[in-house]
Amino acid sequence: MPLSAENQKEQRTGAINAVSAYLMWGIAPLYFKLLSELASIEILVHRVVWSTLFLALIILLSGKTKALVLILKQPKMLLSLLITAIILAMNWFLFIWAVNNDHLLDASLGYFINPLFSVALGMLFLGERLRVWQKFAVLLAIIGVAIQVVVLGALPIISLALASTFALYGLLRKKIYIDSFVGLLIESALMLPIALVFWLFFLDSPTANMFSNSSSLNLLLLCAGIVTTAPLLCFTAAAKRLTLATVGFFQYIGPSIMFMIAIFYYHEMLEPAKLITFCFIWLALLIYSIDSFGEYKRKRRLVATSAS
Repeated sequence: MPLSAENQKEQRTGAINAVSAYLMWGIAPLYFKLLSELASIEILVHRVVWSTLFLALIILLSGKTKALVLILKQPKMLLSLLITAIILAMNWFLFIWAVNNDHLLDASLGYFINPLFSVALGMLFLGERLRVWQKFAVLLAIIGVAIQVVVLGALPIISLALASTFALYGLLRKKIYIDSFVGLLIESALMLPIALVFWLFFLDSPTANMFSNSSSLNLLLLCAGIVTTAPLLCFTAAAKRLTLATVGFFQYIGPSIMFMIAIFYYHEMLEPAKLITFCFIWLALLIYSIDSFGEYKRKRRLVATSAS
Protein backbone atom coordinates (compact mmCIF):
# COMPACT_ATOMS: atom_id res chain seq x y z
CA MET A 1 0.00 0.00 0.00
CA PRO A 2 1.29 3.53 -0.77
CA LEU A 3 2.59 5.45 2.21
CA SER A 4 0.75 8.54 3.39
CA ALA A 5 2.50 11.90 3.29
CA GLU A 6 2.84 11.77 7.06
CA ASN A 7 4.42 8.30 6.97
CA GLN A 8 6.81 9.37 4.24
CA LYS A 9 7.86 12.34 6.35
CA GLU A 10 8.38 10.06 9.36
CA GLN A 11 10.54 7.71 7.29
CA ARG A 12 12.62 10.59 5.91
CA THR A 13 13.13 11.88 9.45
CA GLY A 14 14.07 8.38 10.59
CA ALA A 15 16.56 7.99 7.75
CA ILE A 16 18.16 11.37 8.51
CA ASN A 17 18.51 10.41 12.17
CA ALA A 18 19.99 7.01 11.29
CA VAL A 19 22.56 8.55 8.95
CA SER A 20 23.38 11.20 11.57
CA ALA A 21 23.91 8.57 14.27
CA TYR A 22 26.26 6.44 12.21
CA LEU A 23 28.09 9.49 10.85
CA MET A 24 28.81 10.60 14.41
CA TRP A 25 29.95 7.12 15.38
CA GLY A 26 32.13 7.05 12.27
CA ILE A 27 33.92 10.32 12.98
CA ALA A 28 34.22 9.71 16.74
CA PRO A 29 37.88 8.63 16.30
CA LEU A 30 38.71 12.20 15.25
CA TYR A 31 37.55 13.35 18.68
CA PHE A 32 39.46 10.71 20.63
CA LYS A 33 42.62 11.45 18.62
CA LEU A 34 42.47 15.00 19.96
CA LEU A 35 42.93 13.49 23.43
CA SER A 36 45.83 11.23 22.45
CA GLU A 37 48.10 12.96 25.00
CA LEU A 38 45.98 11.34 27.72
CA ALA A 39 46.15 7.68 28.69
CA SER A 40 43.24 5.58 27.42
CA ILE A 41 42.07 4.81 30.95
CA GLU A 42 41.97 8.54 31.77
CA ILE A 43 39.83 9.22 28.69
CA LEU A 44 37.54 6.38 29.75
CA VAL A 45 37.14 7.96 33.20
CA HIS A 46 36.05 11.25 31.65
CA ARG A 47 33.73 9.44 29.25
CA VAL A 48 31.98 7.74 32.17
CA VAL A 49 31.74 10.86 34.34
CA TRP A 50 30.45 13.31 31.75
CA SER A 51 28.20 10.74 30.05
CA THR A 52 26.52 10.08 33.40
CA LEU A 53 25.86 13.79 33.99
CA PHE A 54 24.71 14.42 30.42
CA LEU A 55 22.38 11.40 30.46
CA ALA A 56 20.97 12.43 33.84
CA LEU A 57 20.11 15.83 32.34
CA ILE A 58 18.41 14.16 29.36
CA ILE A 59 16.36 11.89 31.65
CA LEU A 60 15.34 14.87 33.77
CA LEU A 61 14.31 17.01 30.80
CA SER A 62 12.50 14.18 29.01
CA GLY A 63 10.37 13.29 32.02
CA LYS A 64 11.69 9.74 32.35
CA THR A 65 12.55 9.97 36.04
CA LYS A 66 9.63 7.69 37.02
CA ALA A 67 10.94 4.97 34.71
CA LEU A 68 14.39 5.42 36.26
CA VAL A 69 13.07 5.14 39.82
CA LEU A 70 11.09 2.02 38.88
CA ILE A 71 14.22 0.28 37.58
CA LEU A 72 16.23 1.28 40.65
CA LYS A 73 13.75 -0.71 42.78
CA GLN A 74 14.51 -3.95 40.88
CA PRO A 75 17.72 -5.64 42.17
CA LYS A 76 17.74 -8.31 39.43
CA MET A 77 17.48 -5.65 36.75
CA LEU A 78 20.32 -3.69 38.36
CA LEU A 79 22.48 -6.82 38.46
CA SER A 80 21.84 -7.40 34.76
CA LEU A 81 22.74 -3.79 34.00
CA LEU A 82 25.90 -4.12 36.09
CA ILE A 83 27.02 -6.98 33.84
CA THR A 84 26.24 -5.01 30.69
CA ALA A 85 28.01 -1.97 32.19
CA ILE A 86 31.21 -3.99 32.64
CA ILE A 87 31.05 -5.22 29.06
CA LEU A 88 30.31 -1.71 27.77
CA ALA A 89 33.26 -0.29 29.73
CA MET A 90 35.52 -2.92 28.16
CA ASN A 91 34.26 -1.98 24.70
CA TRP A 92 34.71 1.76 25.32
CA PHE A 93 38.27 1.23 26.60
CA LEU A 94 39.24 -1.05 23.70
CA PHE A 95 37.93 1.46 21.17
CA ILE A 96 39.73 4.41 22.77
CA TRP A 97 42.96 2.41 23.02
CA ALA A 98 42.72 1.23 19.40
CA VAL A 99 42.15 4.75 18.08
CA ASN A 100 44.94 6.36 20.08
CA ASN A 101 47.45 3.59 19.35
CA ASP A 102 47.04 3.67 15.55
CA HIS A 103 44.78 0.63 15.30
CA LEU A 104 41.79 2.38 13.76
CA LEU A 105 41.74 -0.14 10.90
CA ASP A 106 41.41 -2.92 13.46
CA ALA A 107 38.55 -1.02 15.11
CA SER A 108 36.86 -0.59 11.72
CA LEU A 109 37.20 -4.31 11.01
CA GLY A 110 35.74 -5.09 14.43
CA TYR A 111 32.58 -3.10 13.76
CA PHE A 112 32.27 -4.64 10.29
CA ILE A 113 32.44 -8.09 11.90
CA ASN A 114 29.99 -7.15 14.67
CA PRO A 115 26.71 -7.89 12.76
CA LEU A 116 27.97 -11.37 11.91
CA PHE A 117 28.98 -11.92 15.53
CA SER A 118 25.47 -10.89 16.56
CA VAL A 119 23.99 -13.44 14.14
CA ALA A 120 26.22 -16.18 15.57
CA LEU A 121 25.34 -15.27 19.17
CA GLY A 122 21.65 -15.27 18.29
CA MET A 123 22.05 -18.81 17.00
CA LEU A 124 24.00 -19.99 20.06
CA PHE A 125 22.03 -18.32 22.86
CA LEU A 126 18.62 -17.40 21.48
CA GLY A 127 17.99 -20.54 19.44
CA GLU A 128 17.71 -18.52 16.23
CA ARG A 129 18.12 -20.56 13.07
CA LEU A 130 20.39 -19.22 10.38
CA ARG A 131 19.25 -19.22 6.79
CA VAL A 132 21.57 -20.80 4.22
CA TRP A 133 23.01 -17.50 3.00
CA GLN A 134 23.51 -16.29 6.58
CA LYS A 135 25.56 -19.42 7.31
CA PHE A 136 27.58 -18.77 4.17
CA ALA A 137 28.21 -15.16 5.25
CA VAL A 138 29.45 -16.26 8.67
CA LEU A 139 31.68 -18.88 7.02
CA LEU A 140 33.21 -16.22 4.75
CA ALA A 141 33.97 -14.06 7.80
CA ILE A 142 35.68 -16.99 9.52
CA ILE A 143 37.76 -17.67 6.39
CA GLY A 144 38.73 -13.99 6.18
CA VAL A 145 39.98 -13.99 9.78
CA ALA A 146 41.73 -17.34 9.26
CA ILE A 147 43.67 -15.95 6.28
CA GLN A 148 45.02 -13.14 8.44
CA VAL A 149 46.00 -15.67 11.11
CA VAL A 150 47.88 -17.83 8.58
CA VAL A 151 49.62 -14.97 6.77
CA LEU A 152 50.44 -12.72 9.75
CA GLY A 153 50.64 -15.50 12.34
CA ALA A 154 48.34 -13.72 14.77
CA LEU A 155 44.66 -13.29 15.46
CA PRO A 156 43.16 -9.80 14.91
CA ILE A 157 42.66 -9.59 18.67
CA ILE A 158 41.51 -5.96 18.79
CA SER A 159 38.93 -6.47 16.02
CA LEU A 160 37.56 -9.66 17.54
CA ALA A 161 37.48 -8.16 21.05
CA LEU A 162 35.56 -5.08 19.88
CA ALA A 163 33.14 -7.18 17.81
CA SER A 164 32.53 -9.74 20.57
CA THR A 165 32.06 -7.23 23.42
CA PHE A 166 29.66 -5.07 21.39
CA ALA A 167 27.73 -8.10 20.10
CA LEU A 168 27.53 -9.59 23.60
CA TYR A 169 26.38 -6.24 24.97
CA GLY A 170 23.66 -6.11 22.32
CA LEU A 171 22.59 -9.67 23.10
CA LEU A 172 22.25 -9.02 26.82
CA ARG A 173 20.54 -5.66 26.38
CA LYS A 174 18.06 -7.32 24.01
CA LYS A 175 16.84 -9.36 26.97
CA ILE A 176 16.47 -6.30 29.20
CA TYR A 177 13.26 -4.43 28.45
CA ILE A 178 14.20 -0.88 29.34
CA ASP A 179 14.35 2.54 27.73
CA SER A 180 17.71 3.06 25.96
CA PHE A 181 18.61 6.24 27.80
CA VAL A 182 17.45 5.03 31.20
CA GLY A 183 19.47 1.86 30.72
CA LEU A 184 22.59 3.69 29.58
CA LEU A 185 22.30 6.16 32.48
CA ILE A 186 22.13 3.33 35.01
CA GLU A 187 25.05 1.55 33.34
CA SER A 188 27.11 4.77 33.39
CA ALA A 189 26.09 5.44 37.00
CA LEU A 190 27.23 1.94 37.99
CA MET A 191 30.62 2.65 36.40
CA LEU A 192 30.78 6.10 38.03
CA PRO A 193 32.00 5.20 41.58
CA ILE A 194 34.91 3.19 40.17
CA ALA A 195 35.74 5.98 37.72
CA LEU A 196 35.69 8.62 40.46
CA VAL A 197 37.80 6.56 42.87
CA PHE A 198 40.35 5.92 40.15
CA TRP A 199 40.37 9.61 39.15
CA LEU A 200 40.75 10.92 42.71
CA PHE A 201 43.19 8.38 44.18
CA PHE A 202 45.03 6.53 41.43
CA LEU A 203 45.18 8.78 38.37
CA ASP A 204 48.63 10.36 38.34
CA SER A 205 49.05 12.47 35.23
CA PRO A 206 49.63 16.15 34.39
CA THR A 207 46.04 16.43 33.15
CA ALA A 208 44.33 14.72 36.11
CA ASN A 209 43.66 18.06 37.82
CA MET A 210 41.22 19.89 35.55
CA PHE A 211 41.92 23.19 37.36
CA SER A 212 45.43 23.16 35.92
CA ASN A 213 44.35 22.25 32.38
CA SER A 214 43.77 24.67 29.55
CA SER A 215 40.15 25.63 28.93
CA SER A 216 40.31 24.03 25.47
CA LEU A 217 41.38 20.67 26.91
CA ASN A 218 38.68 20.80 29.60
CA LEU A 219 36.08 21.59 26.95
CA LEU A 220 37.23 18.55 24.97
CA LEU A 221 36.95 16.38 28.07
CA LEU A 222 33.43 17.63 28.80
CA CYS A 223 32.47 16.79 25.22
CA ALA A 224 33.01 13.10 26.02
CA GLY A 225 29.42 13.06 27.32
CA ILE A 226 28.07 14.53 24.08
CA VAL A 227 30.17 12.22 21.89
CA THR A 228 28.71 9.25 23.77
CA THR A 229 25.05 10.27 23.95
CA ALA A 230 24.37 12.39 20.83
CA PRO A 231 24.59 9.42 18.41
CA LEU A 232 22.33 7.42 20.72
CA LEU A 233 19.74 10.21 20.66
CA CYS A 234 19.68 10.09 16.85
CA PHE A 235 19.70 6.29 16.78
CA THR A 236 16.73 6.10 19.17
CA ALA A 237 14.83 8.63 17.06
CA ALA A 238 15.56 6.54 13.96
CA ALA A 239 14.54 3.26 15.61
CA LYS A 240 11.17 4.74 16.52
CA ARG A 241 10.41 5.66 12.90
CA LEU A 242 12.04 2.84 10.95
CA THR A 243 12.04 -0.93 11.17
CA LEU A 244 15.16 -2.48 12.71
CA ALA A 245 15.85 -4.14 9.35
CA THR A 246 15.93 -0.73 7.70
CA VAL A 247 18.09 0.78 10.44
CA GLY A 248 20.44 -2.16 10.04
CA PHE A 249 21.32 -1.14 6.49
CA PHE A 250 22.79 2.10 7.83
CA GLN A 251 25.11 0.39 10.34
CA TYR A 252 27.98 0.03 7.87
CA ILE A 253 28.35 3.81 7.53
CA GLY A 254 30.29 4.04 10.81
CA PRO A 255 33.04 1.47 10.15
CA SER A 256 33.27 2.59 6.51
CA ILE A 257 34.07 6.14 7.64
CA MET A 258 36.59 4.77 10.16
CA PHE A 259 38.24 2.78 7.38
CA MET A 260 38.52 5.85 5.12
CA ILE A 261 39.85 8.03 7.96
CA ALA A 262 42.44 5.40 8.91
CA ILE A 263 43.73 5.01 5.34
CA PHE A 264 43.54 8.53 3.93
CA TYR A 265 43.85 10.77 7.01
CA TYR A 266 45.98 8.89 9.51
CA HIS A 267 47.79 6.85 6.83
CA GLU A 268 47.64 3.54 8.68
CA MET A 269 49.30 0.71 6.81
CA LEU A 270 46.83 -1.67 5.14
CA GLU A 271 48.78 -4.90 4.80
CA PRO A 272 47.74 -7.31 2.00
CA ALA A 273 46.56 -9.91 4.52
CA LYS A 274 44.35 -7.32 6.26
CA LEU A 275 42.98 -6.17 2.91
CA ILE A 276 42.06 -9.77 2.04
CA THR A 277 40.33 -10.10 5.42
CA PHE A 278 38.40 -6.89 4.80
CA CYS A 279 37.35 -8.15 1.35
CA PHE A 280 36.00 -11.39 2.81
CA ILE A 281 34.13 -9.47 5.52
CA TRP A 282 32.69 -7.01 2.99
CA LEU A 283 31.53 -9.88 0.77
CA ALA A 284 30.00 -11.61 3.80
CA LEU A 285 28.15 -8.44 4.78
CA LEU A 286 26.92 -7.92 1.23
CA ILE A 287 25.50 -11.44 1.13
CA TYR A 288 24.05 -11.03 4.63
CA SER A 289 22.42 -7.70 3.74
CA ILE A 290 20.91 -8.97 0.48
CA ASP A 291 19.54 -12.04 2.27
CA SER A 292 18.13 -9.91 5.12
CA PHE A 293 16.51 -7.49 2.69
CA GLY A 294 14.97 -10.38 0.75
CA GLU A 295 13.58 -11.87 3.95
CA TYR A 296 12.24 -8.46 5.00
CA LYS A 297 10.42 -8.06 1.65
CA ARG A 298 9.04 -11.61 1.90
CA LYS A 299 7.58 -10.91 5.34
CA ARG A 300 6.05 -7.65 4.14
CA ARG A 301 4.37 -9.46 1.27
CA LEU A 302 2.99 -12.04 3.72
CA VAL A 303 1.63 -9.30 5.97
CA ALA A 304 0.06 -7.49 3.00
CA THR A 305 -1.49 -10.72 1.74
CA SER A 306 -2.94 -11.64 5.14
CA ALA A 307 -4.28 -8.10 5.61
CA SER A 308 -6.07 -8.20 2.28
